[in-house]
Amino acid sequence: MNLPLRNLPQPSAVLKDRLGRRFDYLRLSITEACNFRCNYCLPDGYCPSEKEAPLSQREIETLLTAMVQVGTRKVRITGGEPTLRKDLEDVVRICASTPGIEKVAMTSNGYRLYKQIDALAAAGLKHLNLSADSLDPRTFQAITGHDKLAAVLKSLDRALALGLQVKLNLVLMREYNAGDLNALLDFVRYQPVSLRLIELMRTNDNIDFYTRQHVSGQKVLDQLLDRGWVQQPKSPLAGPALELKHSNYTGSIGLIMPYSRNFCADCNRLRVAANGNLHLCLFHEADANLRPYLQRGDKQGLSELLQAISYQKWAGHRLQDNDSRDTHHLAMLGG
Repeated sequence: MNLPLRNLPQPSAVLKDRLGRRFDYLRLSITEACNFRCNYCLPDGYCPSEKEAPLSQREIETLLTAMVQVGTRKVRITGGEPTLRKDLEDVVRICASTPGIEKVAMTSNGYRLYKQIDALAAAGLKHLNLSADSLDPRTFQAITGHDKLAAVLKSLDRALALGLQVKLNLVLMREYNAGDLNALLDFVRYQPVSLRLIELMRTNDNIDFYTRQHVSGQKVLDQLLDRGWVQQPKSPLAGPALELKHSNYTGSIGLIMPYSRNFCADCNRLRVAANGNLHLCLFHEADANLRPYLQRGDKQGLSELLQAISYQKWAGHRLQDNDSRDTHHLAMLGG
């Protein structure tokens, strides 16, 4: 369990860039493997390569300890699909037991999660994002390649019963779910779930698909505002979503709009890939290889490297210029 806030260690430094943005949120990929074939990400399925093995538990422990020293307070475990790691429960426990980490979250497609969720909650998982790009079983299967919507929703119900804070991620696509807003709002009318509506992002492997399917998040936002939804202030350690609430709904809406102006202005996130590479941005080549430090257990050297590299973080991505850099698919870094 995490330590009481009054007992948390104080960071010896703070990760900050030249624009004054502070980075207290780590998105940690623990595997590139994924068991879905989502049409916007891995339409041909995951293809194993000869890349390095994913970070070990010891390397993850070293990474987290070093990052806490420079101000990290939130960790989101991502993939690929993190439930494919046989030691996921241990990874969650490492994150939750690291003094200074206040919030442990995970993003999953929910395919295998139901049998694991109780153990993960006991290990310290408190926040869960599940992916369900449609609430219609046939459309869900068309998007993911699997008839598993019922399994995802079963995992969602169990997570809520265990007291986890749950978000449901949905990537907006013109031909698949753009006309489903009414059904989606009905879902959160009585469910204490935050529905995350995410703009489809262009990667190097989905250019034609992106051109056909991209939906502007701003148009969805305008519809919600017209229906009485109200924008909320961001909470500490929050991600990039623009939050909205409505007095007639139990749940909430979060819009993630990477193509909107100033999307990167309040970025607070760094990403570490499963192979130990540090990425200052989802759409940027690796900025540093952390693995030599992790293998040596060099926490102090790693903290100093993180400070030097983070200071160089660029102002923002270049998606508006159709530049996805080296991001071939979103499973590389967990989105």
